[in-house]
Amino acid sequence: MDWNKLLSSKLLGAPDKYSFDDGRSQYQRDFDRIVFCSHFRRLQDKTQVFPLPESDFVHTRLTHSLEVSCVGRSLGNIAGKVIIERHPELKKNYFNYNFGEIVSAACLAHDIGNPPFGHSGEDAISEYFLSGNGREFCQKITDAKKRNDIEMFEGNAQGFRIISKLQNPKLPGGLRLTYATLAAFTKYPKESVIPVNTDTSHTKSKIYKKFGFFQSEVDLFRTIAAETGLKKRDNNDNINWWCRHPLAFLVEAADDICYRIMDLEDGYRLGLLSYADTHDLLYPIIGKEELRNFNERDQDDKIGYLRAKVINSLIKEITGIFLDEEKNILEGCYESDLLSFIPSGQQLEVIKKVSIEKIYSIPAVVERESAGFEVLAGLLDAFIRAVNDLAEGKKSARSLNHIKLFPNQFTDETGKPADDLYTRLLNIIDFVSGMTDSYAVSLFRKIKGISLPGK
Repeated sequence: MDWNKLLSSKLLGAPDKYSFDDGRSQYQRDFDRIVFCSHFRRLQDKTQVFPLPESDFVHTRLTHSLEVSCVGRSLGNIAGKVIIERHPELKKNYFNYNFGEIVSAACLAHDIGNPPFGHSGEDAISEYFLSGNGREFCQKITDAKKRNDIEMFEGNAQGFRIISKLQNPKLPGGLRLTYATLAAFTKYPKESVIPVNTDTSHTKSKIYKKFGFFQSEVDLFRTIAAETGLKKRDNNDNINWWCRHPLAFLVEAADDICYRIMDLEDGYRLGLLSYADTHDLLYPIIGKEELRNFNERDQDDKIGYLRAKVINSLIKEITGIFLDEEKNILEGCYESDLLSFIPSGQQLEVIKKVSIEKIYSIPAVVERESAGFEVLAGLLDAFIRAVNDLAEGKKSARSLNHIKLFPNQFTDETGKPADDLYTRLLNIIDFVSGMTDSYAVSLFRKIKGISLPGK
């Protein structure tokens, strides 16, 4: 792969369009377009770890995404400086900070496709179609790839669908982001099903365990892969599987750094971890670095200071391994996440284990995630039956009532749903997965008669 192609600043849906010079690069415009889109704004009321948190300190998907973006920008800037020094031909068209701008924009959008109730929301949607009431509809989809898209709902693929199509649906290319940002955003550049006769040895790697786009957007990603010069995993034209864009490794690393460290700080602030335990988990990553005025701080400030130092240390370690492996990454030969090979990788695994035991498994989290299964299944049930009844010409009173709550953007100009069942189900998932936590709970309670509007 070639950096000159990988950094393409052309826009999806408008590759020949250039904006007036307003002091921003195309990558900065990517960032701004994401910030101002409605799907990003909804992240303020979507679960990070603690669903519907009562504390205003703990993270939502919005604050998490902003922090990941900051870390990603630092990773990209540091790496970009060295890469441009190694490849002086890049100086003609690019600056080192362009790398940081691309990574930052991709990081900002990395969770934009996540449904309500965190990762359990993804599981709830999949379970509904695999073994719940949605199974009867899903089984009618004869195309195995399309059926798997629905049965194995993936927030990353939903995110790609949002930024490339759903946001600004009447414009080709959706948000019209640069090809570079879209490729860096796609951590899992493969479709949901890889034929059994394909070499699937790489799928055991973390970087291929999920998929990054639905069949409805496969042609869009083909365009992005061709423009950025991503290396194809298989020469069979019917198999849609590419090597990662190199900067996608930094996007993933920024996310991993933030959720490991910031979730730990959230756990401390909520009293799930003691000061001593939190200190002892963070301190080994810093090593012998001097901590100025540390003893003069109170305990909360000490943990915040340690967290900042830890993130700074991890940024240095990540960029170090990324630059060491640049050649292998460009050749598509690097098969792991970056965190697994940094000096602090083992300590991060210790932090992850403690977080699973003492933070992610507390009753408040588990109870609310369990409620999410009921809420999302109930909403999917109501709207799938209503939309399918309308598509089939049935006019039950319940379905006609529910369809009034279904957004017009997911039907044609006459209000009729798509003829194709796969598209109908995707449109319903678009609606339900795009809800905030609070709205999903509120709407579920109302359509189930648990509470009445205005009460």
